[in-house]
Amino acid sequence: QIPQFEDVKFEAASLLSELYCQENSVDTAKPLLRKAIQISQQTPYWHCRLLFQLAQLHTLEKDLVSACDLLGVGAEYARVVGSEYTRALFLLSKGMLLLMERKLQEVHPLLTLCGQIVENWQGNPIQKESLRVFFLVLQVTHYLDAGQVKSVKPCLKQLQQCIQTISTLHDDEILPSNPADLFHWLPKEHMCVLVYLVRAINELLDCSPILSSFQVILLEHIIMCRLVTGHKATALQEISQVCQLCQQSPRLFSNHAAQLHTLLGLYCISVNCMDNAEAQFTTALRLTTHQELWAFIVTNLASVYIREGNRHQELYSLLERINPDHNFPVSSHCLRAAAFYIRGLFSFFQGRYNEAKRFLRETLKMSNAEDLNRLTACSLVLLGHIFYVLGNHRESNNMVVPAMQLASKIPDMSVQLWSSALLRDLNKACGNAMDAHEAAQMHQNFSQQLLQDHIEACSLPEHNLITWTDGPPPVQFQAQNGPTTSLASLL
Repeated sequence: QIPQFEDVKFEAASLLSELYCQENSVDTAKPLLRKAIQISQQTPYWHCRLLFQLAQLHTLEKDLVSACDLLGVGAEYARVVGSEYTRALFLLSKGMLLLMERKLQEVHPLLTLCGQIVENWQGNPIQKESLRVFFLVLQVTHYLDAGQVKSVKPCLKQLQQCIQTISTLHDDEILPSNPADLFHWLPKEHMCVLVYLVRAINELLDCSPILSSFQVILLEHIIMCRLVTGHKATALQEISQVCQLCQQSPRLFSNHAAQLHTLLGLYCISVNCMDNAEAQFTTALRLTTHQELWAFIVTNLASVYIREGNRHQELYSLLERINPDHNFPVSSHCLRAAAFYIRGLFSFFQGRYNEAKRFLRETLKMSNAEDLNRLTACSLVLLGHIFYVLGNHRESNNMVVPAMQLASKIPDMSVQLWSSALLRDLNKACGNAMDAHEAAQMHQNFSQQLLQDHIEACSLPEHNLITWTDGPPPVQFQAQNGPTTSLASLL
């Protein structure tokens, strides 16, 4: 009951709860913090700090709902006591947890509000820029989670500008007049580390498990690019590299096994081993609980069933689970666009051309909005094929020419092969002998490149990985020599 003793009292509660947590007595720490929060409402700094502390405790226990509720309470309290800065910190922290829970529908309005608060707040320049960095990091994560690749670019540019601005600012020793403003998200030096991170990676690679994980993630994306650009043999050797990295760490393997089988499934499609592709995707589905990866695998498995032509029952079952018109299972923009494309492909093979056109136009609308160039190219060439079958040569040409240009820009070898074949037939049907000859020559060149790469890939010892569907990756299938893609060479 000693007057002016609040700081000591609440710091004691904070430290005591930390001690309980270190002794794994979390259930003793929580009521202590709740009591301190209850009686600290007249002391803004400690009330906010204790709310953050209890929210963090719930987060560590994976009780993100309770943590979000507390952060919401903190945001409202900060608003009442006139601290828009700390209100933004509470809301941004809540947004971070919602992203962890993948509640993307709730994240969007919250981030919109945060953006307005951050821009309108006038205060310490370093605090303002640090809020902006926090906000932009969440914005980039949100767009990537939602599959909105184009929308990420301006955010990344702003993030880079913020970090450069922060590095030029001097710390202001003047303390804020509002005690509720006495918080920092990250020290200035920690935010500036982002600029130097890529440079440091090469030096740290051999000793950091985090960077091994980073290398696996990077390789996974590079492998998909190799398959698109017609470098199957290199992709297969890099899949083997991922296997080797995963063998060194059981945790890395458990985290990436589903992705490994998915990559092998994509490779199997590229070399036309459809039975193996089905087995790989089925294995990957068994190993994943990640909703976006699940939807990606199902979409590719559906394409396998469409190509096989005699799997209608299984195909209908899959298509119901990824119906883009209603109840699509994830909020990813690009996966929903891909689901429309798969519907269009299936309708095309069944001869339901008007229905196919509707689905493909929906894909085009979505893929154009976010610069999903490969989906755009695939949709254009398939629409071109439909118009060709229907005898509308002019409209077919309007589709296939931009499809070819876009496929060349990516470059996507399979779409270029498909487009050149269609251009050859189209020009032949229209009596354009010279253009037909040129398209036929292009088709021949693409065929030769893909066939040569196909033969090279299938002759590698790693090709036997396509039969692996259980347990850890088999050592005997991995090449002892050949090019390895080091992280240093990728950056």
